[in-house]
Amino acid sequence: MAAALEAVAPMGALWGLVQDFVMGQQEGPADQVAADVKSGSYTVLQVVEALGSSLENPEPRTRARGIQLLSQVLLQCHSLLLEKEVVHLILFYENRLKDHHLVIPSVLQGLRALSLCVALPPGLAVSVLKAIFQEVHVQSLPQVDRHTVYSIITNFMRTREEELKGLGADFTFGFIQVMDGEKDPRNLLVAFRIVHDLISRDYSLGPFVEELFEVTSCYFPIDFTPPPNDPHGIQREDLILSLRAVLASTPRFAEFLLPLLTEKVDSEILSAKLDSLQTLNACCAVYGQKELKDFLPSLWASIRREVFQTASERVEAEGLAALNSLTACLSRSVLRADAEDLLDSFLSNILQDCRHHLCEPDMKLVWPSAKLLQAAAGASARACDHITSNVLPLLLEQFHKHSQSNQRRTILEMILGFLKLQQKWSYEDKDERPLSGFKDQLCSLVFMALTDPSTQLQLVGIRTLTVLGAQPDLLSSGDLELAVGHLYRLSFLEEDSQSWVAALEASGTLVTLYPVAFSSHLVPRLAEELCVEESYLAREDGPTKCSRHQRCLQALSAISTHASIVKETLPLLLQHLCQMNKGNTVAGTSEVIAVCQSLQQVAEKCQQDPESCWYFHQTAIPCLLALAVQASMPEKEHSVLKKVLLQDEVLAAMVSVIGTATTHLSPDLAAQSVAHIVPLFLDGNTSFLPENSFPGRFQPFQDGSSGQRRLVALLMAFVCSLPRNVEIPQLNQLMRELLELSCCHSCPFSSTAAAKCFAGLLNKHPAGQQLDEFLQLAVDKVEAGLSSGPCRSQAFTLLLWVTKALVLRYHPLSSCLTDQLMGLLSDPELGPAAADGFSLLMSDCTDVLTRAGHAEVRIMFRQRFFTDNVPALVRGFHAAPRDVKPNYLKGLSHVLNRLPKPVLLPELPTLLSLLLEALSCPDSVVQLSTLSCLQPLLLEAPQVMSLHVDTLVTKFLNLSSSPSMAVRIAALQCMHAVTHLPTPVLLPYKLQVIRALAKPLDDKKRLVRKEAVSARGEWFLLGSPGS
Repeated sequence: MAAALEAVAPMGALWGLVQDFVMGQQEGPADQVAADVKSGSYTVLQVVEALGSSLENPEPRTRARGIQLLSQVLLQCHSLLLEKEVVHLILFYENRLKDHHLVIPSVLQGLRALSLCVALPPGLAVSVLKAIFQEVHVQSLPQVDRHTVYSIITNFMRTREEELKGLGADFTFGFIQVMDGEKDPRNLLVAFRIVHDLISRDYSLGPFVEELFEVTSCYFPIDFTPPPNDPHGIQREDLILSLRAVLASTPRFAEFLLPLLTEKVDSEILSAKLDSLQTLNACCAVYGQKELKDFLPSLWASIRREVFQTASERVEAEGLAALNSLTACLSRSVLRADAEDLLDSFLSNILQDCRHHLCEPDMKLVWPSAKLLQAAAGASARACDHITSNVLPLLLEQFHKHSQSNQRRTILEMILGFLKLQQKWSYEDKDERPLSGFKDQLCSLVFMALTDPSTQLQLVGIRTLTVLGAQPDLLSSGDLELAVGHLYRLSFLEEDSQSWVAALEASGTLVTLYPVAFSSHLVPRLAEELCVEESYLAREDGPTKCSRHQRCLQALSAISTHASIVKETLPLLLQHLCQMNKGNTVAGTSEVIAVCQSLQQVAEKCQQDPESCWYFHQTAIPCLLALAVQASMPEKEHSVLKKVLLQDEVLAAMVSVIGTATTHLSPDLAAQSVAHIVPLFLDGNTSFLPENSFPGRFQPFQDGSSGQRRLVALLMAFVCSLPRNVEIPQLNQLMRELLELSCCHSCPFSSTAAAKCFAGLLNKHPAGQQLDEFLQLAVDKVEAGLSSGPCRSQAFTLLLWVTKALVLRYHPLSSCLTDQLMGLLSDPELGPAAADGFSLLMSDCTDVLTRAGHAEVRIMFRQRFFTDNVPALVRGFHAAPRDVKPNYLKGLSHVLNRLPKPVLLPELPTLLSLLLEALSCPDSVVQLSTLSCLQPLLLEAPQVMSLHVDTLVTKFLNLSSSPSMAVRIAALQCMHAVTHLPTPVLLPYKLQVIRALAKPLDDKKRLVRKEAVSARGEWFLLGSPGS
């Protein structure tokens, strides 16, 4: 008795939930019932029993609610069903498809749940679909119920493919009836996917190919504009691509689709043209000659007309792409022996329609014709041979027939286009190459172009020569000698910079292919030119000679792209530098820097080849160090160059060379090099330097002369560019010597170089006791130096660089050092420098602490620095005396200016008032930094910025009259950016701004006037229609 009562109790609860859902119109009980079924409290059978009266109720709405409850339970519990239960439920739901139309949506939801069942017995999927096809008029249902039908079909196609294929063409016909008339884009995406699967998975289409095409092609081209704030996120492009995948999925659609595409290409609607050409392009991937044969004339006529007549570059590009695909399709089709070769006849038609236009280089159809021919020629090797062999003789003849440079340039550019296409195809037999027969004529034509007075024709000639040279085994040794001679001559043209820059680029490209030719014919002439220039420089023979000297150096660096050439050019450059050192020339700073810049460019080109990189390093670095050491030695008679070599600018140029030559060394080779260079600076060991008979000892750290101490910059360039895992000998001594030198007040250049070198080594040093010792030494040195005395400035520089080294690697001590730096903002002597120091902390350096130099630079270090320190800067600003506030503003401005804008935008409301106050600071550096920070914010945060429009406009206009040109330009750029704020906010200021901007229109600097014109023009247009 007790057991029976226990069984009745839960059934009573279930019956209550059912009644609440069906009669009480509550939605919650459905989830509760489903949860109870999942937990095992009830079975699905018990739910059906509890629903019994509801399912048989004569009122359709009640039956619908009952079936809805059952369907919602099945959607959540379908995996628990047994095969026998599935059979009975399927039969029940199929029968209910004949019920009242109010019941059908709930029935479909139940069938969707059952279509997901793993326990679905064979044959029932077919039974369900037949029932839907027969009993349900799908297109009369609401969108969500139509979507349910598509989901049922999709589920069965995924899990019961073989069964559905057993239906044959009936399944295809049934789906055509379901889809016919669909309008909702959400459903169309699913329907297009089903059609694509029907075709791609080889379902039987039977006699319904045309019907299936019609039911999908009626949507082509897609004309859909998504409603604003569409929650479904369906875009027009989604529908276009989905429909295109269907239309281009089978050749069986070709006879219906190709006439439709031709019709749409010929229409006046731009989007229809583009969609049709893109669809044709996609179709060519699956079509063959058989499908295209009857439609080629009409397709060619439509494409030709679009390219000849269209005003749209997009239509032209798509037309050319479609022609390329058509030609490629015809090229890859396998022909029977007796079949017609459609490719030849198609290309002949193209040539017939375009060839004669190539003879009119001044007419507007010359380029469309050339583009059409090149699009077809680029499709296959056969097409390229056919068109090139027909077009090249004509173009060569036209080049000689026309004498004007602009006409010749047009013809040569067309030839260049066809030559580039040849590079796509490889030919095993040299005699098969189409260009072999035209080689002499092409070379003659190119050399004529290179000697023409027209710069534009020369430029095209240089590009053509580069492409010809890229053809394997085409140019003879005689051709190469002539080509190199022309490039040499063009490299020294004084009239126009474009030609010699292009000649240098071409030389750099061709030397990798023909190193022997350049070694034989160009390098000796450049070496001779350098010798001549040395004598010219000795006579101080004017700026023209200096220009030739620089051109020669640039040419040597440009051709250093091949390992064998580097072994010739590098000794030349180094020898040239040595000749200067021997007093044979009056070497100015610019000449020495030019040689160093060429050496750096050679070093950059060597980085990709480990062998060349090591050759450069072991050749150039000892030579540069030897020259610098020699220059630093005390002598009775100083040569001019020795003074030059120790100048800041020259040492900076040498630093770039040494750094570039070191960053890409392998750890093993770097270890060999460091074993020589560190002892040179610590012990004066010059044994590895060339010509090492120096008149005195090299002791930059032990009471060396000022000149010797300056060379610590070169040590910095080397050790701070080494890979992190390279062990540096005598590191402890080196760090102590650097620390000592960093606070030497007699030579600021040396002390700064030592501080940077110390910081660079700190940054890379692994964490541990030794690093802590070095840091403690640095902190003690800084505190002692800052306390008083002549070394305060040097101690501050050391603090700054050590702080940067630690900030980059997230070291815990960085926060203490940053606080110390903030404390210096109130220092009367060091305050302005401390403010500028924040710019250094946030900026990327070029010589030390760089990622290229293997420094430890953690991602988002700027964001972290901002989060940790800006609140303290703001508090310090508010608490600081009036005369110190500008330092805080400058520091804050530097931090914000270099912060990624997405990080700054959320903090903008709290920081904007400080930025606006910074604009009133008299320091032009603060003004410029703040303006640079505000300009992008005006574009990216207009709503926040518009709240301060009155202040912004006033301050920007005041700064447009600043004594600093850079500030005036930045202020005017900000006035331009202000026009991106909401127009109603700006209109009250329009007349005032236009009047105020009239003054900078008469500024004495052209760049200021240019910005004023641009800004004033935008303010004039403010509020006008279309602005």
